[in-house]
Amino acid sequence: MAAASASAGNAGEPRLVDRCIDAAARCRASVEAWRRQRRSLERLPGQLADALLSRLAARRLLSPSLLEVFQHSVQEIDFSGNIAVDAEWLAYLGSFRYLGILKLADCKKVDHSAIWALSGMSMLKELDLSRCSRITDAGIKHIVSIDSLEKLHLSETGLTDNGVMLISALKGLNLLDLGGIHMTDKALRSLQVLTQLEHLDIWGSEITDEGASILKAFTRLRFLNVSWTHVTRLPPLPNMKYLNMSNCTIYSIRGGDSEVHIPLQKFTASAASIVDVDEVFSSIVASSFSFLDMSGCSLSNLYGLQKMKSLEHLDLSLSRVTDDAIEYVANIGMKLRYLSLKNTGITSQAPCILAGTVPNLASLSLAYTKVDDSALVYISMMPSLRVIDLSHTSIKGFTCVEANSEKILSLPLLEHLIYLESLNLEDAPLPCLLPQI
Repeated sequence: MAAASASAGNAGEPRLVDRCIDAAARCRASVEAWRRQRRSLERLPGQLADALLSRLAARRLLSPSLLEVFQHSVQEIDFSGNIAVDAEWLAYLGSFRYLGILKLADCKKVDHSAIWALSGMSMLKELDLSRCSRITDAGIKHIVSIDSLEKLHLSETGLTDNGVMLISALKGLNLLDLGGIHMTDKALRSLQVLTQLEHLDIWGSEITDEGASILKAFTRLRFLNVSWTHVTRLPPLPNMKYLNMSNCTIYSIRGGDSEVHIPLQKFTASAASIVDVDEVFSSIVASSFSFLDMSGCSLSNLYGLQKMKSLEHLDLSLSRVTDDAIEYVANIGMKLRYLSLKNTGITSQAPCILAGTVPNLASLSLAYTKVDDSALVYISMMPSLRVIDLSHTSIKGFTCVEANSEKILSLPLLEHLIYLESLNLEDAPLPCLLPQI
C-alpha cells in the first residue's frame, strides 16, 4: 500500500506543481503577492524557476524589473518572438548567474548595443539571436567575450564577413547557425579553427566549391546545410549524418573519392539538380540511410534507390518520376513508411507496382497525378496505411463494367485498411452523393 501510495503521489506531483505555477502566474495581483519573498525565490529549483518564468512570459505578466527576482535560479529562458524584449530586459538578464540557455529569436528590438549586457557571462552555453535583424558586426564583439558558448544561432541577422570572422574566437562552439547571411569563402576559411563544430548551417550564403573545401577541417561535423549556395562538390566528411543541398547543383558529396562512403541518415536535396545520380547514391552507406527528400528534382533515374533498404521517408513530389521508375521504389521494401509521389508523372500503374512490396507504408500521397479508381484495389493491399492523399486526382468513386456499363463503387475497397485515419479526396471528380465508407 505504501508503495502504491508513493507511486500515486509521484504520478500526481507534476500536476500539483503545474497548478502551483498556474496560481502564481494567474494575474498581476498574484505576482505581487509572492514577488516580495525574494529569499524563497532564490532557493527555487532551477527547473521550477524556468517553468514559472516561462508561464509569466506567456501571459504577458513579465516586466524587466520582475526579472531581477529570478537572477539566482533560472537556467533557461526562451523569449523567442517577444516583441517587448529590448535593451532594458537584457540589462537584467546579464546578471543571471546560472543562465545556460538564452533564446531571443525574432526579438526585433534586440540590437548590437543591447547585447553588450551579455558580455562575459560565464555559464551561458547557448544563445539564439536568429532573425534579430538589428544584430550587426558590432554586436558580435560582445558575443565573443562569452567563452562558455557552445551553440550560437545568428541566422538572418545583419552580419557581414567581418562579423563572421570574429566568431573564430569562440573555440568551444559545436553548433553554429549562419543561415541567410551573405558570407563568402573568405569568412568561412576563418572559421576552420572551430574544430569542435558538429553542426554548421550556412544556407543562402555566397560559398563556392573553393570555400567548401575547408569543411574537411571540421572532422566532427554531423549536420551541414549548404542549401541555396554555389556549392556543387563537398569534400569527404566521414561523420556526416544530415546533409541539406536543396537548390544546389550537385556533382559529388565525397569529393570524387570513390573509397569514401558517407554514413548519412538524412539527405535533403529539394529542387536540386543532381548531375551524377549514381555517384551521389553510391557515396552513401545504405544501411544507415533513412530519409531522402528529392522533391522538385528534375531527375527521373532512381536506379540507385533499390539498394537503400533502410529508407523510411521518401519524397519524390514535383519531380519527373514516371511509372517506369517505381520498381526501384518498390525494391526499398519493408522499412518504407512515408512516400510522396505528389505532382509526378505516375498513373494507376504505380500503386500496382507497389502493392505487396511496402507492407509498412503508413503515408502515401498521390495528389495531382493521373491516378484513377483502378488504383484503389492496389492501395487496399497496403495494410499499414494511415494517411492517403488522393486530392486532385481522377478518382470518381466508381468503376464501370464495359459489358453493361454498370457502375461499381470503388471506395469501399479501402474499408479493409483498418489503420486509416485520413483520406483526402479534395477536388477529385466524385459524384455529389456517395455512400459513406
